[in-house]
Amino acid sequence: MLRSMKSMEDYTIGAIDGIIGHAKDFYFDDESWVIRYLVVQTGEELSWRKVLISPIAIGRPNWSEKILPVSLTRSQVANSPDIDTDKPVSRQHEMGYLGYYGYGNYWGGGGLWGAGLYPDLLQAGLKSNDVPHHHDDLHLRSGNAVMRYYVHASDGDIGHVQGLLVDEDSWAIRYLIVDTGNWWLGHQVLIAPQWVDQVSWAESTVSVGLTRQSIKDSPAYDPDAALEREQEAGIHSHYGRAGYWPREAQHAHAERRL
Repeated sequence: MLRSMKSMEDYTIGAIDGIIGHAKDFYFDDESWVIRYLVVQTGEELSWRKVLISPIAIGRPNWSEKILPVSLTRSQVANSPDIDTDKPVSRQHEMGYLGYYGYGNYWGGGGLWGAGLYPDLLQAGLKSNDVPHHHDDLHLRSGNAVMRYYVHASDGDIGHVQGLLVDEDSWAIRYLIVDTGNWWLGHQVLIAPQWVDQVSWAESTVSVGLTRQSIKDSPAYDPDAALEREQEAGIHSHYGRAGYWPREAQHAHAERRL
């Protein structure tokens, strides 16, 4: 199922032995468009720090009570490496963080998370993906910062990013929610990250290789209703693009055979 990233803000992050804090932002990988970390504001008992929590640690969410349980203790989080979340997070910082918790690296391997599709495969004691890093490029982006980015079609502006839809199992960003209100009153549409030609992080713009008319003719998105697979298929079919789900089903089948 897909969840709005914005709807998960302020979710309670529950450790094994108590509450850690609340989610305030989400860092995603600008190469694969997968959420790699939650930025969590801790409470007074943990010195009001902002810490990173990887989806690798997250168990089955309690969506009704807005709780994300993690397989960590409050002491582990309290003693985790300091990372200034007000500054870009480098790969070197990530390696220190992942090493502290004993997680495998998520980069390399061909999957969304190392060689697999889901973050729990990189928990301590499970598969590890020890691919060396050759660059220290900054590649994590704030989900909150992307809100309000202007979106350009191949023949003109179409609106701005209103939100992101995230796969609750893999934490992959499946769609950008685009508000076309300044051009097409009252409508929101979905654009898959794979259809994005370019993002100018400096100019806060997203460019897509789609025409304004094709976007206007696309199925409308209703934020108050769950997005069903049939609707997703209709959106992909409209743009003549293949869906992500057959490819990932093949990947998952191959994983089970290993």
